[in-house]
Amino acid sequence: MNLDVLNTIARRMVEPGKGILAADESTGTMGKRMDAIGVENTEDNRRDYREMMFRSDEAMSKYISGVILFDETLRQKAADGTPLVKIIEQAGAVPGIKVDKGAKPLAGYEDETITEGLDGLRERLQEYHGLGARFAKWRAVINIDEDIPTWNAVKSNAHALARYAALCQENGLVPIVEPEVLMDGDHDILRCEEVTSWVLNTTFAELFEAGVALEGMVLKPNMVISGKKCPEQAGVDEVAERTVKTLKSCVPAAVPGIAFLSGGQSDEDATAHLDAMNKIGGLPWSLTFSYGRALQAAPQKAWSGKAENVATAQAAFTKRARMNGLASLGEWKPELETVSA
Repeated sequence: MNLDVLNTIARRMVEPGKGILAADESTGTMGKRMDAIGVENTEDNRRDYREMMFRSDEAMSKYISGVILFDETLRQKAADGTPLVKIIEQAGAVPGIKVDKGAKPLAGYEDETITEGLDGLRERLQEYHGLGARFAKWRAVINIDEDIPTWNAVKSNAHALARYAALCQENGLVPIVEPEVLMDGDHDILRCEEVTSWVLNTTFAELFEAGVALEGMVLKPNMVISGKKCPEQAGVDEVAERTVKTLKSCVPAAVPGIAFLSGGQSDEDATAHLDAMNKIGGLPWSLTFSYGRALQAAPQKAWSGKAENVATAQAAFTKRARMNGLASLGEWKPELETVSA
C-alpha cells in the first residue's frame, strides 16, 4: 500500500467545489430509470446516456471530481470507440467502481440485510485497477424500525465494510466507505441521529481493527434526517446542525473528506442541506456530495433517449452539478435554482 498515492487520490475526490457522480446503477436499476422515460434498457442506450453526462465538458471539468461506475460501464467504449474511462480522465475526474454485490437478507433477522461481495474481491480489485479504476465503493444498508437495527446487523455490515476497505488499499484503490442509514420509515431525526452515531462508531472501530489507513479513504454517509413518513420533518438548519454534530463525535480528523449520499431527498433538499453544513464551517474534513439520482433525475428526463436532446440534458446536468459544487463551498443560494442552466 502506498499511502501517499491513496491520500492524493482521496483528496482529489473531495476537492473543494467538486463532488462525485454516482453513475453505478445496476442493469436492473437502470431499467427502472429507462422505463420512466420510455427508453428501452439496452447496453447501447445505457452507454449513450452515460456518455452524454461524461461528455458534459463544463460539469465534468468544473464540478465533478470522480465518477462511480458499474462493471459494464467501466469496460464500455463510447460511440466513437473511446473508452468511457478515458473520457472521464480527460475531463480531470477520477474513475471509480462499485464492487459490492448488493444487500441480501441477513439470515435469521427479518427486515435487515448484509451486503455481499467479499468472495473473490481481491482478484476483482486487481482487474479493476488494471482497467483504470482508482477508487471503489461498497454500500452497507441499515434499516430503522421499532426493533431494528440489531447489533448483529450493525456489526456484520461494519465488519464487511472494513474488510472491503483493507482489500482496496492493498490493491491501490481508495475505498469509499458507505454505511447508509435509510431515511425510509416514520422515525424522527433524533432516532436517526442515535442510529447514525452507533453505525459510524462501529464502522470506525472495525476499520481500526482491519488496519485501514484513514488518510486513504473517503466516507459516504447519510445525513441525519427525519424518516420520509415522519409527521414532523426537521428543517434545513436542524439537519445540518445534527449531522455536523454527529460527524464531529464519530469521524476522525484523519479522514480527508466526507461525500454525502442523497438517500432519496429531492434535488434541492440535498443541495440545501449540504450548503448549510458547509456554512457552519470550522470542520476538519472536506464536506461534499456523492449523488446519483439528485444529479441525474433532471438530465434523464431532459434526454429521454433522443440525440436531439443531448445538449438540453447536458445543460440540466451541468446546472445540478454547479448547484452542488457551490453547496460544497457553502456558497449556494435558493434563488440560484430559478436561473436557467
